[in-house]
Amino acid sequence: MNYKKIDLKDITYLIDLLGNNRVYTGKNISEDYSHDELGGISAMPEIMVEVLSTEEVSKVMKYAYDNNIPVVIRGSGTGLVGASVPIHGGIMINMTKMARIKELDADNLTLTVEPGVMLMDIAKYVEERDFFYPPDPGEKTATIAGNINTNAGGMRAVKYGVTRDYVRGLEIVLPNGEIMKVGGKVVKNSSGYSIKDMVCGSEGTLAVITEATLKLLPLPKKVVSLLIPFPDLDMAISTVPKIIKSKAAPTAIEFMQREVILAAEQFLDKKFPDNSSDAYLLLSFDGNTIEEVERNYDTVAKLCLDQGALDVFISDTDERKQSIWSARGAFLEAVKASTTEIDECDVCVPRDKVAEFINYTHQLQHEFDVRIRSFGHAGDGNLHVYVLKDEMNEEEWKKKLGEVFECMYRRARELDGVVSGEHGIGFAKRPYMFEQYDETYMSLLKNIKLAFDPKNLLNPGKVCQ
Repeated sequence: MNYKKIDLKDITYLIDLLGNNRVYTGKNISEDYSHDELGGISAMPEIMVEVLSTEEVSKVMKYAYDNNIPVVIRGSGTGLVGASVPIHGGIMINMTKMARIKELDADNLTLTVEPGVMLMDIAKYVEERDFFYPPDPGEKTATIAGNINTNAGGMRAVKYGVTRDYVRGLEIVLPNGEIMKVGGKVVKNSSGYSIKDMVCGSEGTLAVITEATLKLLPLPKKVVSLLIPFPDLDMAISTVPKIIKSKAAPTAIEFMQREVILAAEQFLDKKFPDNSSDAYLLLSFDGNTIEEVERNYDTVAKLCLDQGALDVFISDTDERKQSIWSARGAFLEAVKASTTEIDECDVCVPRDKVAEFINYTHQLQHEFDVRIRSFGHAGDGNLHVYVLKDEMNEEEWKKKLGEVFECMYRRARELDGVVSGEHGIGFAKRPYMFEQYDETYMSLLKNIKLAFDPKNLLNPGKVCQ
């Protein structure tokens, strides 16, 4: 790809457009902008700009299009697959200053926001007004556009679905600078191809999101969590399909193993309610009446005890719930703190194959003499499996990591799973996506990219390229 290198003319144009205080070059660009949360790949943009409006995004994109300059969109940088890394240099557009909550429409149950609003700010804003935005990815400092671009799921997906299910409308800027609105506040739309749903999960390769209209729900009045220890992982995971079939409708069903809990305890310097068992299910239930929630969690508690659970810990106060879910939310940081470097396998397998896949990772630990830690969403089969570098040198680490990943992704395919459940493909997982899908499928994806971005300027080298 023969992209234009940034020169003084380009810098002058962008400074004239945005002002000197929102254009950064050379050593004035922080190293933080060269990588995402995992940092497996690193590259600096030639120029980084901060934008405040859709019109500014449009003008930057049109200039890049006319001059054949690659562009990467950046939010909080909490991604895990290198999707926001500018591997071809060019322009990085930092969207975090576009962070206004523009409208809460109580009649239509929608919230309209700019792309840089953080997930935790959305949750707080709507809950204070007695509304509820269900998607709940682990990283609460992620921007909403980042969530949309990866179609993030999170712990409540088992009951409420994923981010795409809550995006009613988008304002987008196409690679040539044209501004377009797709979707809106309507509940149903069968008017041609759904451009909105194509952009959701596209990882910044098709268009720049400059505004999102989100679906809200009334805030549930009661929330209760259950922590359920089991003698082993097989017993815990085999109980999950029975919970789903019980119609008790848990909001979340998470699985965790003892070694991850111990890491979280050390990281947070707080004790977990119980750390003596090999495997746990963590569930939450919500509803509008205490009776409804109690009936549902009582059904599941009895079912789990019948299936061999060792106990059921009920957390029905804010303090107890916080002690459990804060530990669950710290798992990734705790794993990172326990080693020198990590990389992640974010596969999704059928619910009844979760235990089989996790047991396979235990085999890989012994086969390759490497530490592997895992946790995830048992309710929807989305697993987060981390390979730890520890004291390996770089050459040994790269070799073992490649071999272990190849084994895990192959096993996921054999179990009818997919490469990524919610973190996306980005740059890091491209080889495994190409292994998963045949040439016809990948050609279709490439042609969709070509229709949006004929010059391949927007986030090139990611997902299907």
